[in-house]
Amino acid sequence: MKQVSIRFYAELNDFLPPARRAVPFTCAFHVSPPVRDLIESLGAPHTEVDLILINGRSVDFSHLIEDGDRISVYPVFESIDVTPVVRVRPRPLRQPRFVLDVHLGRLAAYLRMMGFDSLYCNDYEDEELARLSGAGERILLTRDRELLKRAVVTRGYYVRSSSPRQQLAEVLRRFDLIDAATPFARCLACNGLLQTVTKDAVRGLLPPRVGETHHEFLRCNACARVYWKGSHYARMLQIVEAIR
Repeated sequence: MKQVSIRFYAELNDFLPPARRAVPFTCAFHVSPPVRDLIESLGAPHTEVDLILINGRSVDFSHLIEDGDRISVYPVFESIDVTPVVRVRPRPLRQPRFVLDVHLGRLAAYLRMMGFDSLYCNDYEDEELARLSGAGERILLTRDRELLKRAVVTRGYYVRSSSPRQQLAEVLRRFDLIDAATPFARCLACNGLLQTVTKDAVRGLLPPRVGETHHEFLRCNACARVYWKGSHYARMLQIVEAIR
């Protein structure tokens, strides 16, 4: 029986049982697997990993582990320069785009509210989510770690919080997107882009009292939904300011 010593760092410990967090522990095997298979068998999706060191040397996911190896597994680095080593994740997208699983509908609306391209449908199957992420170069956001282990998914993030507002703050911090936000630029219902329109252009679509008391309107270029600065806008603005 062969053995290796492995340790996970920082937030990757979220995927481990308490006894294995932030300490080296031993794993046994008969046939040398790729290091990616070992990491995912222990619970951490490959999309959460940015750097792997084996015996002090950086390797990619396909590296076969050997008896006696010392393995260190690190998450995404935001402030540390690791360019000289092998990063196992693809380069960040120039314009982050998301696709969200069926359990994150409120988060999808919040991300759209902040201006980020976010696909969501409450009947997406796992296969479709993985395909949309891989083929469309979208970051898959999910509360299902097994979904992130699919080979076609190259960009993804396991959302830790169960509160939609906390999820929004978590995702914006994780991808350093606070300064990139453009609030109220997208339709909350369909993800289309909003454009300014005159009252005359949408008069027939407005409730009577709204047409009398409001003068600024936005319309979705995809579904034609109309938005104005009512009480709902004030509540959303409070969320935006709180996040910022």
